[in-house]
Amino acid sequence: MRLVTIALLALLALVHAELWFGKGGVPRVIELSGKLAEQKKLNEAGRQRNAQLLAEVSDLKEGLEMVEEKARFDLGMVKPDEIFVQISPAQR
Repeated sequence: MRLVTIALLALLALVHAELWFGKGGVPRVIELSGKLAEQKKLNEAGRQRNAQLLAEVSDLKEGLEMVEEKARFDLGMVKPDEIFVQISPAQR
């Protein structure tokens, strides 16, 4: 009877050692939980960027206002008979 008890305690110790120090143990789970949270943040940022790009593509397909705005701000284009005035900040 005493041998069975010692064998069962040894098995229990082995299982606990695997739980705490093994390949799928508690420290590994904590590490993977942190990585998962970080990846979820990155995924959410990617989803927001995708939604922004989708809205921009939709605007470009729908009307010319977005095309005109892009041309003015990104390319510096002006309409015919339009005067472009650029004010630079005062230097100190």
